[in-house]
Amino acid sequence: MSTLICGSIAFDNIMVFHDRFKNHILPEQIHILNVAFLVPEMRREFGGCAGNIAYNLKLLEGEPLIMATVGDDADPYLLRLDDLGLSRAHVRRIADSFTAQAFITTDLDDNQITAFHPGAMTWSHLNRVADVPGATLGIVAPDGRDGMLQHANDLAAAGIPFVFDPGQGLPMFSGDELMGFMKLATYACFNDYEAKLLCDRTGRTLEQLADEVDALIVTLGGEGSRIHADGLCHEIPCVTANAVIDPTGCGDAYRSGLLYGIAAGWDWQKTGRLAAVMGAIKIAHRGGQNHRPARSEIADHFNRAFGSRPW
Repeated sequence: MSTLICGSIAFDNIMVFHDRFKNHILPEQIHILNVAFLVPEMRREFGGCAGNIAYNLKLLEGEPLIMATVGDDADPYLLRLDDLGLSRAHVRRIADSFTAQAFITTDLDDNQITAFHPGAMTWSHLNRVADVPGATLGIVAPDGRDGMLQHANDLAAAGIPFVFDPGQGLPMFSGDELMGFMKLATYACFNDYEAKLLCDRTGRTLEQLADEVDALIVTLGGEGSRIHADGLCHEIPCVTANAVIDPTGCGDAYRSGLLYGIAAGWDWQKTGRLAAVMGAIKIAHRGGQNHRPARSEIADHFNRAFGSRPW
């Protein structure tokens, strides 16, 4: 039972500025802003929502299939997918383009200045769900605007249940378009800010939106998450992490737990708890794909948090 993960593959270039932006940006001069920051620390991480979700679902021994677009510079990422045993049969290379990339500069106060180049992601609509045999579950994660619209319609037309997860791509869509996604999707997932923005754009309450899908999931960071399903609100507690190092990719790790539980036919309490465990494991490591727990270690973490084992 393969899970089709439609979304971005990206490189995250993360730089550290050993000072504070406020010491170098003069408020009265922002109309002629021209600054440069020396960043002696830099690392390049494998990222993108599809890449991160698939990585975590593979840790759970699920069956992820990535559908994404990459550029001429994607060889290191493609080789990594091979090493991880993740199929790239539906990862399309777009000639004369770069793979999507984020350039993130962080100062000593953890303020961030980020530039994002979508690159090949812009052509994600060239990928078609009909070209993927055997998928029984899907997710439409942040990607090119046209691709997200295309893949939601493709999944619905094919009768494949899917999660609508627009993430940082939510502002690209109007209220009518967002309602269109909600009517096509089987499940939907947002963080608390995105959920508020969704309500604002659509003019609906969260309860009204929850009626459009089998389950609407809202993550609340350190306060856990809520799953609105079957007329109930399932409260999922936050799981204590071994350390709090880097939140990058925690949402994607959480979503891998959701997808695993849905595919396995679990109830929402168990599904949400596994999702919370995956987020807690991720946050103890820097980058979106540097944690490497064995499946048995994931079960141990679940047992410590909830007093039972998931499998």
